[in-house]
Amino acid sequence: MAETETANGSSLRNAFGNVLAVFILILIGVLAFSIRLFSVIKYESVIHEFDPYFNYRVTQFLTKNGIYDFWNWFDDRTWYPLGRVIGGTVYPGLTLTAGTMWWLLHSVNIPLSVETVCVFTAPVFSAFASWATYLLTKEVKGPGAGLTAALLLGMVPSYISRSVAGSYDNEAVAIFALIYTFYLYIKTLNTGSLFYATLNAIAYFYMVCSWGGYTFIINLIPMHVLLCIVTGRYSHRLYIAYAPLVVLGTLLAALVPVVGFNAVLTSEHFASFLVFIILHVVALVYYIKGILSPQMFKVAVTLVVTGGLAVCFAVAAVLVALVASSPTMGWSGRSLSLLDPTYASKYIPIIASVSEHQPPTWPSYFMDINVLAFLVPAGIIACFSPLSDASSFVVLYIVMSVYFSGVMVRLMLVLAPAACIMSGIALSEAFDIFTRSIKFQLPSLTETSPDEAGESSSGNAEIQNNVTKTDKNEDAQKERPLKKGKKKEKEASAKVSLKSRIEKRLLVLPFEASLIALFLTVLLGGFYVVHCVWAAAEAYSAPSIVLTSHTHDGLHVFDDFREAYAWLSHNTEVDDKVASWWDYGYQTTAMANRTVIVDNNTWNNTHIATVGTAMSSPEKAAWEIYNSLDVKYVLVVFGGLVGYPSDDINKFLWMVRIGGGEFPHIKEPDYLRDGQYRIDSQATPTMLNSLMYKLSYYRFVETDGKAYDRVRRTEIGKKHFKLTHFEEAFTSHHWMVRIYKLKAPKNRLRGKIKKSKSKTSSKRSSTAKRNPWQ
Repeated sequence: MAETETANGSSLRNAFGNVLAVFILILIGVLAFSIRLFSVIKYESVIHEFDPYFNYRVTQFLTKNGIYDFWNWFDDRTWYPLGRVIGGTVYPGLTLTAGTMWWLLHSVNIPLSVETVCVFTAPVFSAFASWATYLLTKEVKGPGAGLTAALLLGMVPSYISRSVAGSYDNEAVAIFALIYTFYLYIKTLNTGSLFYATLNAIAYFYMVCSWGGYTFIINLIPMHVLLCIVTGRYSHRLYIAYAPLVVLGTLLAALVPVVGFNAVLTSEHFASFLVFIILHVVALVYYIKGILSPQMFKVAVTLVVTGGLAVCFAVAAVLVALVASSPTMGWSGRSLSLLDPTYASKYIPIIASVSEHQPPTWPSYFMDINVLAFLVPAGIIACFSPLSDASSFVVLYIVMSVYFSGVMVRLMLVLAPAACIMSGIALSEAFDIFTRSIKFQLPSLTETSPDEAGESSSGNAEIQNNVTKTDKNEDAQKERPLKKGKKKEKEASAKVSLKSRIEKRLLVLPFEASLIALFLTVLLGGFYVVHCVWAAAEAYSAPSIVLTSHTHDGLHVFDDFREAYAWLSHNTEVDDKVASWWDYGYQTTAMANRTVIVDNNTWNNTHIATVGTAMSSPEKAAWEIYNSLDVKYVLVVFGGLVGYPSDDINKFLWMVRIGGGEFPHIKEPDYLRDGQYRIDSQATPTMLNSLMYKLSYYRFVETDGKAYDRVRRTEIGKKHFKLTHFEEAFTSHHWMVRIYKLKAPKNRLRGKIKKSKSKTSSKRSSTAKRNPWQ
């Protein structure tokens, strides 16, 4: 009867715990969604940054024309005159996800616009990512650690920076896909279920559709499988977790047009195939060992090893031949930049020019993950007690993500989930120890006298006495004869529970220390919450297309970008071509609906170098380049008047480097004075005569009479000049965006013909007068 009551009580407690966990997860999802709405509340519902505008434009096309037209869409408004096949060059996961959400909402009569759905896609999937983090951490260390990790991920600034409302980029859905793929892998590893293995391959397929970072998954999981094999942790569960992922996942990945046969031909995927072969060799060895005698097994192993080495050498030779035939050894430029951080700066300046591809600074770690950086080591230690397949995977995950985040600041986003998982495990273990210490010592404090309480709080001697007493009681109980088997079983179970209670008691901290540690841990969590709310509200909520500034006069709003794009849309012809640096290509096509020469896809380095060469050349040479590309307007971004640092003058050296990489007559030293980049009176003549300098500083002296640049904090070197081949068409209110129109070519040939005709007619008239026959 007592056992039944105990079982009912435990089942009721478990049911209540499950309901409470679901309720907490709902609150975490609401928190993750709400904390990302500061951008909408403080500003407006608008798409942020540059790349999201292309994704928004593609989503508009998908919802308007359908999936088949989307796959076959040739966009003639980008990369003129080349154009771009959209369906075969984009990762369609984000677009298809938002399009599906829009279709579902309209099917239930919720008529939200495409822009609204795009704005709120990232906050919705941040809640999904938090729940996926709970599932993953629960498989590793239990529900307590899972809830803590989910709460941390819902607020971590690194993830907020790429998932605020309006940040409609691939990472908005890719981080959820990444975490959920890892969860299904660990779930399959723990259960050995083929059902979860199939779901894992499907989740990997969704990740491939969403982001090029899927190569992190297809390299991290093989590394973990190889680690398990080397450390002697091979099992049938490991085989079921990995083999279907490689086979089915690769087949599904090849269905994505932007990936295609790269899923089996590029070096990023070769590690998974190599580990796949090793796994089958190991499985064959274990199978043979189970059916043969030890002597026959040695002979068979010799044959298998010999044949396996021959096959491996043959496969390696084929791979080496394939890799050697590629100038980049089968690796993409971004992958090579991760393996060799100096590769991009040496050989591919277009990659090195992107700010998010630069290595992070130490303060950026504190900014993006805050106190989690100090909790991660404790979480790693906790994963080793005890070490399991799941815990070894998250340890490998955090080690690799720390390395990649140190190479490229953009990959801090991959570090954030790993840091939250490790910190959740550390905090859960710490709370468990602190609360257990208080729980074990609180009853003794209330029952004993103050003197005894003081002795027990100092604690280790009394605990040892209790241990010896219980051991003596156990010996006495062993000496007594037992009359019935049931009584013997009950006493045995009582002994086991008593021993476990004693073992837990040995891990108890002093009462006062437990209270202080618990208070400091809660205080640390409060500091983390305050920092995350500040980062969400101030650091990462401002859209780059609408800028604000706080001065003594109050809040100032700079809406120059939308002002310039609106002018282009209303004052230029539909077929006019606009040239600008590639940063602004997506916004120009999406907001102004005009054809651009280059955009943020950066797939054609020669085309971008042509624009960089034009910006770096003198006015006449630049006019000839733009005229050959049918360009009618040139757009430049200038921040010297209002102090906007991300303008084209600050990016100009990258234009020179990229242009010089394709056209050798453009040399960076020609634009530097003694190795320094200057725009003042000490600037070089090549710099002062470049098109970028002239288009940025034309009529700038009229603003304050001194032509003082607030970004470079100096007066410009060349103040009074005129344009001969370009004319100013538009300058925004704060001079942040300036648009120039190419002047029509002078009809010099026609003028020469007229002059030659007039000369010949005058000669004829003179000769006519002298002709004696008339």
